[in-house]
Amino acid sequence: MCALCSMLGGQDHWTDTASNPESFGSRSQTHTRHRERQDRMRLINRIVGHYGLSVSDWSGNAYVVRSATGRTLMADNLSQVWKAASTITGKSCDPLDPALIRAIRTGSGPAGR
Repeated sequence: MCALCSMLGGQDHWTDTASNPESFGSRSQTHTRHRERQDRMRLINRIVGHYGLSVSDWSGNAYVVRSATGRTLMADNLSQVWKAASTITGKSCDPLDPALIRAIRTGSGPAGR
């Protein structure tokens, strides 16, 4: 399936709490899919920044994973973001990597921004 057809499909992922509120407990009415996506983008970029990458939102339905040199891959959901990051960098990009978690906690390096 091409990226445009995938985008038009608009299928929600299980991690989108605004689209699946019964699975994540009650949320206020100000909790929207768009706001949730913005919050998720900030967190994702803290993580992938540790690997020298950035992620941007594409029409609220996909993620664009980029390296500093311009290498780019599309991802439909979070699990695909990590796969794309690993493909671009040529090494494992694990959001649970102890070095990454230390960098975020201490505020050191790109992940601590």
